[in-house]
Amino acid sequence: MFFPEQSQRETRDGEHVSPLESRTRSRVLHMVSSDGPVTAAELGRHLQLTPAAVRRHLDVLVEQGAVVEHEPTAARRGRGRPARAYVVSDAGHGALEADYDSLAVEVLRYLETTAGPAAVADFARSRVATLEQRYAVRLADAGTDPAARTAALVEALSEDGFSATARPVGAGGLTGVQLCQGHCPVQHAAAEFPAFCEAETDAFSRLLGVHVQRLATLAGGDHVCTTFVPTVVPAGDLTRQVRKSPVASGVDAPVGTGRHTTDTTDTNGTTGTTGTTDRPTPTTRTPRNDRTHVKEGSS
Repeated sequence: MFFPEQSQRETRDGEHVSPLESRTRSRVLHMVSSDGPVTAAELGRHLQLTPAAVRRHLDVLVEQGAVVEHEPTAARRGRGRPARAYVVSDAGHGALEADYDSLAVEVLRYLETTAGPAAVADFARSRVATLEQRYAVRLADAGTDPAARTAALVEALSEDGFSATARPVGAGGLTGVQLCQGHCPVQHAAAEFPAFCEAETDAFSRLLGVHVQRLATLAGGDHVCTTFVPTVVPAGDLTRQVRKSPVASGVDAPVGTGRHTTDTTDTNGTTGTTGTTDRPTPTTRTPRNDRTHVKEGSS
C-alpha cells in the first residue's frame, strides 16, 4: 500500500528525521547499493559527509535492516581489524525506489494510443471499483448521514495510506464536510490522465449518497486533494440513494450542490449568494484559475 511523504519521519525512540536528513540517508543507501561493499570512510569522501554523520546514518540503516556488514572472503592482510564494509540487504533492495510511475504512464499512453481514451477511463473505473466495494461494506454501518459516512470513509482511506482528514465547513444551505487527502498513489498518472480523479470522485458520490464536488487535486498541482461533501440535502433523496446503491452501481446523484463558497458569480454573470441550481455540477478537475474560495487543505 502507498503511504504519503511527510515533513518529518518518526524513527527509533520517537526520533523525528527532517526531510534533508531523510534524503541524505537515502543517498547513503543508494551508494551502498551501487558501490558496496563500501566502508564508512569511502562513503564520507564520495558524499562529502563527516565520519560522524556517515556512522549515524549507517547505524540507523543497519538497525532498520536495510544494510548489513559485509563478511570478507579474502584472507586478511596487515595488522589490526580491517575497516567494516557494508552492503545492501534483501530488505534494503526492496526499499529502494523503482521507476514504477514512469512505467505506469508509458503503459497508459500505449493503451490510449492503441485502444482509445475510453479504455483508459474504463481501467480507471475498474481500479477504483475494487476500493469502492470494500469501502461500501465499511460505510454501511455508518447509516445514511453524509457526515457520518464521510468520517467512516476518512478512516478507511487513512488505513490505506491516503492520509485523509475531514472538517466541517460552510453554513446554511451549503453546510458540508471538507474531505482532504494528503497522498495519492496514482498522482503522476492522474496528472496526465484525469480519468483517475474523475473515477474516484464519482465513487465518493456513490459511497456517500450525495453529489460531491472535487475542489483541488495533487495531480493538478495542489498540495492536497480536497473534496466538498454537502451534508444538507433533501431528506428523501439521501435515503433513496444510499438504499439504491451502496456500491458502484450507478446511483443518480442529486444535482446542484455546487462549490462551497459564500460570494460567487453564477454562469450568467450574476453575483449573489450561492445556492442549489438545476444543473449538475461537473466532476472533472477544477481549473486552477476557477477555484472555490474555501481554503483547501486546511483540515
